[in-house]
Amino acid sequence: MGQWKDELQSLLFWRAVAAECLGSFMLIFFCCASGTHWPDTSPTVVQLSLTAGLNVATIIWCIHGVSGAHINPALTLPLFLTRKVSFVRALLYMFAHFVGAVVAVGTLKAITPIEFRGTLALNRLHPGVSPIGGCVLEAMMTFVLVFTVFATIDRKRTDLVALKGSGPLAIGLSAAMVHLAGIKYTGCSLNPARTFAPALFQGEWDDSHWVYWVGPMLGGAVAGLVYENIFAARAPIIESELEDEEDAFKKRRPMALNPHETEACM
Repeated sequence: MGQWKDELQSLLFWRAVAAECLGSFMLIFFCCASGTHWPDTSPTVVQLSLTAGLNVATIIWCIHGVSGAHINPALTLPLFLTRKVSFVRALLYMFAHFVGAVVAVGTLKAITPIEFRGTLALNRLHPGVSPIGGCVLEAMMTFVLVFTVFATIDRKRTDLVALKGSGPLAIGLSAAMVHLAGIKYTGCSLNPARTFAPALFQGEWDDSHWVYWVGPMLGGAVAGLVYENIFAARAPIIESELEDEEDAFKKRRPMALNPHETEACM
């Protein structure tokens, strides 16, 4: 309880919540804007995918140092489940994501001529794709995205030193990749707020709307738990084995030289 109170009384905490709201606004506005239909310029899969990937990379670069740049409830949930963020932070981040998304789509609707709005880029299953199939695909795509995020923020990975600064790019590329693969199936939401906001303004709540909540949240949660417990640099499943190897190495290596002797040798 004390930690919650400390966070709620911290200006830095509320600045982080505001950053998440702004990040969600940017993410949803530009992704949905790229999906509007203008004369002779219907959006292509490549256009939508590049917009999503570059958008994600840009936002992460801008606000990661302020809030961690979750910008998606499907990422905040696994970060909470793996104890990287507190319950109150996770709750308010998710609320900020939905507020940012609703304001973004409302802004897009207000500035786009009515004849070109279309469905405001509302995610829908392609004819022939079942809700279960769509849910599985959304879960798989979100798994890839969240797994990439966890691999990027793993501070115990020694190989990340050489990759410093490329984290936003890696995450953006993963977002672009799953969009290229999944847009024709589900519209590639990856984010409940991404589907909720256009549905709210369109007043469309069909029988497959649940797909865009269950799929991303489930895929994200599984990705975070799997990475943290199996594939992380010091995952519990290999921690004891790594410690045994380190102990064995210490026993095998020769006794260290006296510091003065080392200097003399050099």
